[in-house]
Amino acid sequence: MRFSTALVTAAAVLVGGCSTTGSQLQQSAVASTGRVDPVLIDRTLKSFIDSGELVGVSALIYQHGKQAYFGAFGMADREAKRPMTRDTIVRIYSMTKPVTGVALMTLWEQGKFRLDDPVAKYIPELANVRVYAGTDASGNIVTVPVRRPMTIRDLTRHTSGLTYCSNDNLPELKPLCDKVDPRNINNTLDQFAQKLGMLPLEYQPGTQWKYSFAADVQALLVQRLAGEPYEQYIQDKVLKPLGMTHTRIYLPENERNKLATVYEWHPDDTFTPAPEQDSFRLNTSHRPLTPGGYGLTSTLDDYSRFTRMLLNGGELDGVRVLQPQTVQMMSTSQLDPAITNREWLDADKGQMGFGIDFAVRVAPPKTSDEKAGEVGEFFWDGFANTLFWVDPKNDLTAVLFTQYQPFGKVPLHKAFRDAVYATVDPDALAPQ
Repeated sequence: MRFSTALVTAAAVLVGGCSTTGSQLQQSAVASTGRVDPVLIDRTLKSFIDSGELVGVSALIYQHGKQAYFGAFGMADREAKRPMTRDTIVRIYSMTKPVTGVALMTLWEQGKFRLDDPVAKYIPELANVRVYAGTDASGNIVTVPVRRPMTIRDLTRHTSGLTYCSNDNLPELKPLCDKVDPRNINNTLDQFAQKLGMLPLEYQPGTQWKYSFAADVQALLVQRLAGEPYEQYIQDKVLKPLGMTHTRIYLPENERNKLATVYEWHPDDTFTPAPEQDSFRLNTSHRPLTPGGYGLTSTLDDYSRFTRMLLNGGELDGVRVLQPQTVQMMSTSQLDPAITNREWLDADKGQMGFGIDFAVRVAPPKTSDEKAGEVGEFFWDGFANTLFWVDPKNDLTAVLFTQYQPFGKVPLHKAFRDAVYATVDPDALAPQ
């Protein structure tokens, strides 16, 4: 696989265009300016296009309240010869989750719920869930009672026990998931909850970190607590106040010519347009399901406004969405150190805790394969390999867009982070 080009570029162009090793980068006074280097980031991102490792990529960085970097390379739609631009609309998939979390916490600020309330207090469809405990001699699923109720805090930090009906989940649940079909886009959120309540939990609440339908359940919580549809509430309380006018689930016909194609990566480093999926149809036709865990489309500038609001403690351009102490709580890890089973969170992201719908970096990179980043940053990414992070220490936010699946087959996130921190703070780079 052609994984070397961008990584070599990031290590080679900092000081006068000369080749520089990672350890030299960390020690270089020239490189350590405290500000992003647009030339380095340009070369890093462009190298992925030149090498054929990506079809299209773009990024937007703000630092100290001003735009510090913008770049767009390659194609948003290769077949239509439409380039990646600043106003390209992309499917952000799981970067929808933090938007849902912010909406939910506006209701927490209104006193509508407590984080340690049982989920079943508001969603009785989940009141009788039991926990998977294996199978009997005939292959039938065996379940046991929950030791304690699933709480709203569990939903926000992925310790709920809920499944995601995916390849990463218990294979024994797959037939039941297929039969119940909670993720069907023709379900309403109420129907989704009814069907989810038919599935056993994968583990006892609060004992593991595991990705799940938790943010979609949060969407139903928002809907019931607010007394209005989830999609309307996020528009009224988050997206419209922030001026995120191009962020939505359903994309009107006159905007679809700006929508990027999602590509499927193949092991021979080729890309083909991804087959039509239910998640695609959400964006091009009105469907009953309004998931809180995926589904939004957005632009660089729109999502950057969301990240800048978070960096500013819940306010942007005179509009307050959340109180500073709420953002502080959301961006502080809620995971008990005893929760050592964290699926792929640590292995893929670095040394992480998890706050309220954000991963939170709790230690600097310790190994050469870890992605660069500052302790205290909070972030998330999306299935089509989009990424954002908020770095309070360096007063910086970054949004990175590309559109391919499956996740993580190209080392884009590491190369981009390395290029940013090589000049912002080399101490945030992984040791060499």
